[in-house]
Amino acid sequence: MSLPLEGILVVSVEQAVAAPQCTCRLADAGARVIKVERPEGDFARSYDHIVHGESAHFVWLNRGKQSVVLDLGSAADKALLEAMLARADVFVQNLKPGAIAKLGFAVARLRRDYPRLICCSISGYGESGPFAQRKAYDLLIQAESGLASITGGPDAPARVGVSVADIAAGLNAYEAILEALIKRSRTGEGSDIAVSMFDAMAEWMTVPLLNYEGGNPFKRIGLAHPTIAPYGVFKTRDGADILIAVQNDREWRTLAEKVLGDPLLGDDPRFVTVPSRLRNRAATDATVAAAFAQHDVEPLTRALEAADIAFARVNDTALLSRHPHLRRISVDSPSGPVSLPAPAIRHAEESRRYGAIPALGEHTDLVRREFLSTDNPLKK
Repeated sequence: MSLPLEGILVVSVEQAVAAPQCTCRLADAGARVIKVERPEGDFARSYDHIVHGESAHFVWLNRGKQSVVLDLGSAADKALLEAMLARADVFVQNLKPGAIAKLGFAVARLRRDYPRLICCSISGYGESGPFAQRKAYDLLIQAESGLASITGGPDAPARVGVSVADIAAGLNAYEAILEALIKRSRTGEGSDIAVSMFDAMAEWMTVPLLNYEGGNPFKRIGLAHPTIAPYGVFKTRDGADILIAVQNDREWRTLAEKVLGDPLLGDDPRFVTVPSRLRNRAATDATVAAAFAQHDVEPLTRALEAADIAFARVNDTALLSRHPHLRRISVDSPSGPVSLPAPAIRHAEESRRYGAIPALGEHTDLVRREFLSTDNPLKK
């Protein structure tokens, strides 16, 4: 069965995380993705060498692509990029705003010369505006967008432990490109798309922002909920951390009777409603903590499941590695197969295979012959 984007050619001048995240999704969906790398390679190749010599970031985001090394200061290599763009459906780039234009590939010019081309530029703060020229990395955007201010405990802000600003921008770019492909199928016209990491995070910050503007700024309270209790972490007798989420009064009564072993707590005036439990958060949490501390993790989780209480174990990566619900895919790399968490989306009507992670410049000669050969009928 063919994949939905088979026949779509994507050319991407990309590095790091955000643009590779976008084009990885396009490749998974069947698009041919030509990844343009500088002579020294995408610098994400050198973030670490933890995956039998490969970088964890690189193997995560670059499966199914062709790697072409170009020196875009060279006229010959610029000519190759131009030849690829002349036949491309999508052009993705995440260089600093203005950099791609200085190289001779301004989006306005590309859109004029290739009206069906969909151009997507990913940056820290967008292509214009007061911060457009600032360097922007994931942690900087977490700080600038206010995300770090609501993450962590009371003592200090904290970084979200994965590159959420990069990931959000990449996925926003992916969905925008899919929309543009649908529009082009109706109108025949390409698009000029700009996605910024700051905008992606600011949009995710809507609820905290509205609470601040409504006079209720969120406070950092660690792994707990700012407006619901009990919604936090409690330790079992054998030292496991269990996070529970009790979101209504019925669930509180069920928890009290079937897990805490004290039905009277369900009607205790201190705990009977969501607002009363929040006002008495210290007593609410202490009551739950005392009950949880009397049980080991396995019987406690069975009791929570039987009572249909929402809960999760606070796992570390060691526990995630052997998690019974973790699905994996195997992807070839230059140094051997890599086992990765599977993409979240499942397609009932198709079983997807995932392409290999390319070596640096692995496809340069092939692509050069294909796009610049005088024997190529598409060149005539």
